[in-house]
Amino acid sequence: MNNPIDKFKTWWQEALAESPLQQKSAVCVSTIDEQGFPTGRFVDLKSVGENGFVFCTCFDSAKGRQIERNAKTAITAWWDHSGYQVRIVGTSELITAGEADQFWAARNKSAQLTTTAFEQSEPTASEAELAARLEDASAKFAEQDIPRPDNWGGYCVKPISIEFLTFRESRLHLRELFVYKENGWVKQLLQP
Repeated sequence: MNNPIDKFKTWWQEALAESPLQQKSAVCVSTIDEQGFPTGRFVDLKSVGENGFVFCTCFDSAKGRQIERNAKTAITAWWDHSGYQVRIVGTSELITAGEADQFWAARNKSAQLTTTAFEQSEPTASEAELAARLEDASAKFAEQDIPRPDNWGGYCVKPISIEFLTFRESRLHLRELFVYKENGWVKQLLQP
């Protein structure tokens, strides 16, 4: 398969079907902080297409602020149960408000409430404060739909390279690196 996006989709569907994990679409997104250090966290991969890999967050969260300063982003998928790892390097771009609305509507009410109740990545005085804020948001939106906050949306990581690693017991792991050039994707095998 010479299109890495198609290959990723195939692996992702296989991993989802066989996953023992509760968060089946979790991937590690790494950004660069203000001191130039990489910082990673797991997020829910929302979709994959020819434009790239989409995840959602608050724009004023740590990762949102980091992407605003430096759009260089990496995604790592690790599917131990399938014997696969995928590493994606690219740049993050905002998705449209319409796309964000669709992803927001697909979230369960609990996820919507926590996003609405809290200022992601900001300090808090106590767990009691968190519980009170969630209780207030729950009461406020008990009988109505929760609108998407203006500071919540998504990013599409437009890849410049995608590496697929197939683990083998022999340790003769198969590493396939795809790099995007002017005329499309170029594939190169790497030594294990």
